Amino acid sequence: MRKKPSGLTRREFIKNGSFAVGGLIGGGLIGGMLFNGSSDTSTSTSNGDHNHGNGSNDYMEARLFFKRQEDFRVLSSAVERIFPEDEVGPGAIALSVPYFIDRQLAGSWGFNAREYMDGPFEEGEATQGTQSALLRRDAFLQGVRLIQKEAKASHDGENYFDLTEEQQDAILEKFEAGDVDMNGMSSSQFFSLLRTATLRGVYSDPVYGGNKNMDGWRMKKYPGAKWHT
Repeated sequence: MRKKPSGLTRREFIKNGSFAVGGLIGGGLIGGMLFNGSSDTSTSTSNGDHNHGNGSNDYMEARLFFKRQEDFRVLSSAVERIFPEDEVGPGAIALSVPYFIDRQLAGSWGFNAREYMDGPFEEGEATQGTQSALLRRDAFLQGVRLIQKEAKASHDGENYFDLTEEQQDAILEKFEAGDVDMNGMSSSQFFSLLRTATLRGVYSDPVYGGNKNMDGWRMKKYPGAKWHT
């Protein structure tokens, strides 16, 4: 979880942290065909409530994967704590990162469609990444709901998105430390997945639903792809 240490501004963090997103800002990343299907069979909410109360008519801001508004609000609050708004620029919510993640989970990335998924699934070295049969879409549903469960258990039934920033951070820190039990992967692996997806949403090409108004690129003074006339 991104914190601003004493003496280190967010602008310096972004400038020095370019390696975290590698070549992602240069163009299309984990895009691909989007599917409208979802493994979430829980009670759905209308996608008419897709703009999170901001009055926007941006049709990129429509949920394809998350059917429960509660799940989406938890995700939104979590990614905002990973990449919060400050004096340098907008945070994850204003950059439409939650919708970017939602679209990716609805498509081939959420299904791990381009990866070998037949096992055996044995715990490997740290450098080998997550060895799991769990699809990303299922990992996100489980992880988001466990974040909410931790919030309710620790704060007298309060929703994660209603907690203070410090309380939200404390819950994410438990996930980052691997202190929350998950099925199919560790909570630290889920947190790493969530953080990576957040940064991709900040710096991806806006065609994939994140980096709204190219503000993520503007914070890095990256001009983006331009037509030559």
